[in-house]
Amino acid sequence: MNDKYNDQHGTQRTSESNDHVGLLGAADLRQIAASAGITPTKKFGQNFVIDPGTVRRIVRTAGVDATSTVLEVGPGLGSLTLAILETGAQLTVVEIDPALARRLPQTIQDRMPEASNRLHVVLSDAMRVQTSQVPMLSNAQQFTLVANLPYNVATPIIITLLERFPQLTSFVVMVQKEVADRLCAGPGSRIYGTPSVKLQWFGTSTKAGTIGRNVFWPVPNVDSALVAFTRTHADTTEQDIALREHTFAVIDKAFATRRKTLHAALKGHIHPQAFEVAGVDPSVRGETLTCAQFVALAQADMQFEQAQ
Repeated sequence: MNDKYNDQHGTQRTSESNDHVGLLGAADLRQIAASAGITPTKKFGQNFVIDPGTVRRIVRTAGVDATSTVLEVGPGLGSLTLAILETGAQLTVVEIDPALARRLPQTIQDRMPEASNRLHVVLSDAMRVQTSQVPMLSNAQQFTLVANLPYNVATPIIITLLERFPQLTSFVVMVQKEVADRLCAGPGSRIYGTPSVKLQWFGTSTKAGTIGRNVFWPVPNVDSALVAFTRTHADTTEQDIALREHTFAVIDKAFATRRKTLHAALKGHIHPQAFEVAGVDPSVRGETLTCAQFVALAQADMQFEQAQ
Protein backbone atom coordinates (compact mmCIF):
# COMPACT_ATOMS: atom_id res chain seq x y z
CA MET A 1 0.00 0.00 0.00
CA ASN A 2 1.23 3.47 -0.82
CA ASP A 3 0.73 6.59 1.31
CA LYS A 4 0.47 9.76 -0.81
CA TYR A 5 1.08 13.16 0.69
CA ASN A 6 2.15 16.66 -0.33
CA ASP A 7 5.26 18.51 0.69
CA GLN A 8 5.22 22.23 1.53
CA HIS A 9 5.47 23.11 -2.18
CA GLY A 10 2.39 21.08 -3.08
CA THR A 11 4.39 18.37 -4.84
CA GLN A 12 2.84 14.96 -4.38
CA ARG A 13 5.17 12.33 -3.03
CA THR A 14 4.55 8.62 -2.77
CA SER A 15 6.22 6.49 -0.14
CA GLU A 16 5.98 2.76 0.41
CA SER A 17 4.32 1.76 3.68
CA ASN A 18 7.67 0.52 5.02
CA ASP A 19 9.37 3.84 4.21
CA HIS A 20 9.21 5.84 7.43
CA VAL A 21 11.81 8.49 6.65
CA GLY A 22 11.30 11.43 8.99
CA LEU A 23 8.98 9.59 11.36
CA LEU A 24 9.94 8.32 14.80
CA GLY A 25 10.59 4.75 15.83
CA ALA A 26 11.22 3.33 19.30
CA ALA A 27 14.95 4.07 19.29
CA ASP A 28 14.37 7.63 18.05
CA LEU A 29 11.85 8.36 20.79
CA ARG A 30 14.06 7.01 23.54
CA GLN A 31 17.02 8.99 22.25
CA ILE A 32 15.04 12.22 22.11
CA ALA A 33 13.63 11.63 25.59
CA ALA A 34 17.06 10.87 27.01
CA SER A 35 18.71 13.91 25.43
CA ALA A 36 15.97 16.18 26.75
CA GLY A 37 15.83 14.56 30.18
CA ILE A 38 12.19 13.56 29.65
CA THR A 39 10.54 10.56 31.31
CA PRO A 40 6.92 9.56 30.49
CA THR A 41 4.71 10.38 33.47
CA LYS A 42 1.44 8.90 34.71
CA LYS A 43 0.43 12.39 35.87
CA PHE A 44 -0.17 13.47 32.26
CA GLY A 45 -1.15 10.00 31.02
CA GLN A 46 1.87 9.84 28.71
CA ASN A 47 2.20 6.77 26.48
CA PHE A 48 4.12 7.62 23.31
CA VAL A 49 3.47 5.84 19.99
CA ILE A 50 6.63 4.16 18.72
CA ASP A 51 5.28 2.70 15.47
CA PRO A 52 5.33 4.88 12.31
CA GLY A 53 2.73 2.68 10.64
CA THR A 54 0.25 3.36 13.42
CA VAL A 55 0.52 7.15 13.26
CA ARG A 56 0.18 7.09 9.47
CA ARG A 57 -2.91 4.91 9.87
CA ILE A 58 -4.47 7.46 12.25
CA VAL A 59 -3.78 10.36 9.88
CA ARG A 60 -5.11 8.40 6.92
CA THR A 61 -8.28 7.52 8.84
CA ALA A 62 -8.77 11.21 9.63
CA GLY A 63 -8.52 12.13 5.94
CA VAL A 64 -5.90 14.80 6.60
CA ASP A 65 -4.22 16.37 3.56
CA ALA A 66 -2.46 19.57 2.51
CA THR A 67 -5.74 21.54 2.66
CA SER A 68 -6.43 20.56 6.29
CA THR A 69 -6.18 22.63 9.44
CA VAL A 70 -5.52 20.28 12.35
CA LEU A 71 -5.46 20.38 16.14
CA GLU A 72 -3.43 17.81 18.06
CA VAL A 73 -3.77 17.54 21.83
CA GLY A 74 -0.90 16.03 23.76
CA PRO A 75 1.69 15.67 20.98
CA GLY A 76 4.25 14.23 23.37
CA LEU A 77 7.57 13.58 21.64
CA GLY A 78 6.13 14.19 18.16
CA SER A 79 5.31 10.80 16.62
CA LEU A 80 1.80 11.68 15.42
CA THR A 81 2.83 15.32 14.91
CA LEU A 82 5.30 14.35 12.20
CA ALA A 83 2.77 12.08 10.47
CA ILE A 84 0.27 14.96 10.36
CA LEU A 85 2.85 17.45 9.10
CA GLU A 86 4.06 15.19 6.31
CA THR A 87 0.65 15.58 4.65
CA GLY A 88 1.23 19.33 4.25
CA ALA A 89 -1.45 20.26 6.80
CA GLN A 90 -1.40 23.33 9.04
CA LEU A 91 -1.04 22.06 12.61
CA THR A 92 -1.66 23.57 16.03
CA VAL A 93 -0.63 21.44 18.99
CA VAL A 94 -1.67 21.96 22.59
CA GLU A 95 0.73 20.44 25.13
CA ILE A 96 0.38 20.67 28.92
CA ASP A 97 3.92 19.50 29.73
CA PRO A 98 6.42 22.41 29.49
CA ALA A 99 9.39 20.11 28.77
CA LEU A 100 7.63 18.44 25.86
CA ALA A 101 6.33 21.75 24.48
CA ARG A 102 9.87 23.16 24.49
CA ARG A 103 11.38 20.08 22.83
CA LEU A 104 8.81 19.54 20.05
CA PRO A 105 9.87 22.37 17.65
CA GLN A 106 13.45 21.11 17.77
CA THR A 107 12.33 17.59 16.88
CA ILE A 108 10.37 18.87 13.89
CA GLN A 109 13.31 21.02 12.79
CA ASP A 110 15.63 18.01 13.01
CA ARG A 111 13.33 15.46 11.35
CA MET A 112 11.18 17.51 8.96
CA PRO A 113 12.58 21.05 8.69
CA GLU A 114 10.41 21.97 5.70
CA ALA A 115 7.35 21.60 7.94
CA SER A 116 8.52 23.81 10.81
CA ASN A 117 6.61 26.86 9.57
CA ARG A 118 3.35 24.88 9.63
CA LEU A 119 3.66 23.93 13.31
CA HIS A 120 2.24 26.12 16.09
CA VAL A 121 2.87 25.00 19.67
CA VAL A 122 0.64 26.17 22.51
CA LEU A 123 1.59 25.41 26.12
CA SER A 124 -1.76 24.88 27.83
CA ASP A 125 -4.20 22.46 29.37
CA ALA A 126 -6.53 21.49 26.50
CA MET A 127 -9.55 21.90 28.77
CA ARG A 128 -8.52 25.49 29.53
CA VAL A 129 -7.22 26.64 26.16
CA GLN A 130 -8.89 29.84 24.99
CA THR A 131 -9.78 30.78 21.42
CA SER A 132 -7.35 33.72 21.61
CA GLN A 133 -4.45 31.28 22.14
CA VAL A 134 -5.15 29.39 18.91
CA PRO A 135 -5.97 32.02 16.25
CA MET A 136 -5.33 29.61 13.37
CA LEU A 137 -8.15 27.40 14.67
CA SER A 138 -10.45 30.22 15.73
CA ASN A 139 -10.19 31.88 12.32
CA ALA A 140 -10.57 28.68 10.32
CA GLN A 141 -13.89 27.78 8.75
CA GLN A 142 -13.31 24.25 9.98
CA PHE A 143 -10.62 22.11 11.53
CA THR A 144 -10.17 18.53 12.63
CA LEU A 145 -8.82 17.03 15.85
CA VAL A 146 -6.30 14.22 15.47
CA ALA A 147 -4.78 13.00 18.71
CA ASN A 148 -3.57 10.25 20.99
CA LEU A 149 -5.49 11.48 24.03
CA PRO A 150 -4.46 10.90 27.65
CA TYR A 151 -6.73 8.11 28.80
CA ASN A 152 -7.75 9.67 32.11
CA VAL A 153 -9.13 12.90 30.61
CA ALA A 154 -10.07 11.93 27.05
CA THR A 155 -13.84 12.42 27.37
CA PRO A 156 -13.80 15.85 29.06
CA ILE A 157 -11.23 17.09 26.53
CA ILE A 158 -13.43 16.02 23.60
CA ILE A 159 -16.62 17.53 25.02
CA THR A 160 -14.89 20.77 26.07
CA LEU A 161 -13.35 21.31 22.65
CA LEU A 162 -16.65 20.63 20.86
CA GLU A 163 -18.38 23.12 23.16
CA ARG A 164 -15.73 25.80 22.72
CA PHE A 165 -15.02 25.47 19.00
CA PRO A 166 -17.98 25.19 16.61
CA GLN A 167 -15.34 25.06 13.84
CA LEU A 168 -14.26 21.62 15.09
CA THR A 169 -16.11 19.54 12.49
CA SER A 170 -14.50 16.12 12.86
CA PHE A 171 -12.00 14.12 14.83
CA VAL A 172 -10.12 10.86 14.95
CA VAL A 173 -8.73 10.14 18.39
CA MET A 174 -6.98 7.22 19.99
CA VAL A 175 -8.36 6.44 23.45
CA GLN A 176 -8.67 3.57 25.87
CA LYS A 177 -10.86 0.87 24.31
CA GLU A 178 -13.42 1.11 27.12
CA VAL A 179 -13.67 4.87 26.55
CA ALA A 180 -14.18 4.30 22.81
CA ASP A 181 -16.93 1.79 23.58
CA ARG A 182 -18.73 4.31 25.83
CA LEU A 183 -18.40 7.18 23.38
CA CYS A 184 -19.97 5.12 20.60
CA ALA A 185 -22.59 3.26 22.68
CA GLY A 186 -26.30 3.46 21.90
CA PRO A 187 -29.39 3.64 24.15
CA GLY A 188 -30.13 0.54 26.19
CA SER A 189 -26.52 -0.57 26.30
CA ARG A 190 -24.92 -1.30 29.67
CA ILE A 191 -22.11 1.13 28.85
CA TYR A 192 -24.37 3.88 27.49
CA GLY A 193 -23.93 6.96 29.66
CA THR A 194 -23.32 10.70 29.79
CA PRO A 195 -20.36 10.65 27.33
CA SER A 196 -22.43 8.68 24.80
CA VAL A 197 -25.42 11.04 24.97
CA LYS A 198 -23.47 14.29 25.07
CA LEU A 199 -21.41 13.34 22.05
CA GLN A 200 -24.67 12.67 20.17
CA TRP A 201 -25.62 16.32 20.71
CA PHE A 202 -22.76 17.35 18.45
CA GLY A 203 -22.71 14.59 15.83
CA THR A 204 -22.13 10.93 15.05
CA SER A 205 -19.28 8.69 16.14
CA THR A 206 -18.03 5.25 15.23
CA LYS A 207 -15.20 3.00 16.29
CA ALA A 208 -12.52 3.03 13.61
CA GLY A 209 -10.30 0.15 14.68
CA THR A 210 -8.24 -1.17 17.57
CA ILE A 211 -4.61 -0.50 18.43
CA GLY A 212 -2.25 -3.04 20.01
CA ARG A 213 -0.43 -2.28 23.24
CA ASN A 214 3.00 -2.95 21.75
CA VAL A 215 3.00 0.28 19.70
CA PHE A 216 3.38 2.37 22.89
CA TRP A 217 6.23 3.37 25.15
CA PRO A 218 5.75 2.71 27.98
CA VAL A 219 3.39 -0.17 27.26
CA PRO A 220 -0.03 0.58 28.81
CA ASN A 221 -2.00 -2.05 30.72
CA VAL A 222 -5.15 -1.35 28.67
CA ASP A 223 -6.14 -1.77 25.05
CA SER A 224 -6.69 1.23 22.76
CA ALA A 225 -9.08 2.06 19.94
CA LEU A 226 -9.77 4.78 17.41
CA VAL A 227 -12.96 6.83 17.46
CA ALA A 228 -14.00 8.75 14.33
CA PHE A 229 -16.52 11.59 14.69
CA THR A 230 -18.37 13.86 12.25
CA ARG A 231 -20.14 16.97 13.49
CA THR A 232 -23.76 17.49 12.49
CA HIS A 233 -24.72 20.28 14.89
CA ALA A 234 -22.96 23.48 15.95
CA ASP A 235 -24.10 25.83 18.71
CA THR A 236 -24.19 29.13 16.83
CA THR A 237 -26.65 31.16 18.95
CA GLU A 238 -27.16 31.95 22.62
CA GLN A 239 -30.36 29.91 22.45
CA ASP A 240 -28.42 26.89 21.16
CA ILE A 241 -25.93 27.18 24.00
CA ALA A 242 -28.65 27.62 26.63
CA LEU A 243 -30.50 24.54 25.36
CA ARG A 244 -27.32 22.49 25.29
CA GLU A 245 -26.41 23.48 28.85
CA HIS A 246 -29.92 22.66 30.10
CA THR A 247 -29.94 19.35 28.21
CA PHE A 248 -26.54 18.36 29.60
CA ALA A 249 -27.72 19.20 33.14
CA VAL A 250 -30.74 16.91 32.66
CA ILE A 251 -28.46 14.16 31.28
CA ASP A 252 -26.12 14.45 34.28
CA LYS A 253 -29.02 14.15 36.72
CA ALA A 254 -30.58 11.23 34.85
CA PHE A 255 -27.35 9.21 34.93
CA ALA A 256 -26.21 10.21 38.42
CA THR A 257 -28.55 7.50 39.71
CA ARG A 258 -28.91 5.46 36.55
CA ARG A 259 -30.89 2.64 38.16
CA LYS A 260 -33.70 5.03 39.07
CA THR A 261 -36.58 5.93 36.77
CA LEU A 262 -36.53 9.36 35.18
CA HIS A 263 -39.40 10.42 37.44
CA ALA A 264 -37.28 9.62 40.53
CA ALA A 265 -33.91 10.77 39.16
CA LEU A 266 -35.23 14.14 37.91
CA LYS A 267 -37.69 14.85 40.72
CA GLY A 268 -37.29 18.47 41.81
CA HIS A 269 -35.04 19.22 38.81
CA ILE A 270 -37.57 19.52 35.99
CA HIS A 271 -41.24 20.42 35.83
CA PRO A 272 -43.36 17.27 36.30
CA GLN A 273 -45.45 18.10 33.22
CA ALA A 274 -42.36 18.30 31.01
CA PHE A 275 -42.49 14.52 30.47
CA GLU A 276 -45.92 14.69 28.88
CA VAL A 277 -45.04 17.69 26.70
CA ALA A 278 -41.84 15.99 25.52
CA GLY A 279 -43.55 12.65 24.92
CA VAL A 280 -41.14 10.89 27.31
CA ASP A 281 -42.27 8.10 29.62
CA PRO A 282 -41.21 9.07 33.19
CA SER A 283 -41.24 5.42 34.29
CA VAL A 284 -38.22 4.49 32.12
CA ARG A 285 -34.56 4.91 32.98
CA GLY A 286 -32.32 7.54 31.45
CA GLU A 287 -30.18 4.86 29.81
CA THR A 288 -33.04 4.13 27.38
CA LEU A 289 -33.32 7.68 25.98
CA THR A 290 -31.68 9.06 22.87
CA CYS A 291 -30.08 12.48 22.90
CA ALA A 292 -33.06 13.81 20.93
CA GLN A 293 -35.41 12.68 23.71
CA PHE A 294 -33.28 14.38 26.34
CA VAL A 295 -33.35 17.55 24.21
CA ALA A 296 -37.14 17.39 23.99
CA LEU A 297 -37.35 16.98 27.76
CA ALA A 298 -35.03 19.95 28.35
CA GLN A 299 -36.96 22.10 25.86
CA ALA A 300 -40.25 21.33 27.59
CA ASP A 301 -38.79 22.15 30.99
CA MET A 302 -37.41 25.45 29.71
CA GLN A 303 -40.85 26.37 28.41
CA PHE A 304 -42.33 25.90 31.88
CA GLU A 305 -39.47 27.91 33.42
CA GLN A 306 -40.05 30.80 31.02
CA ALA A 307 -43.81 30.74 31.69
CA GLN A 308 -43.32 31.27 35.41
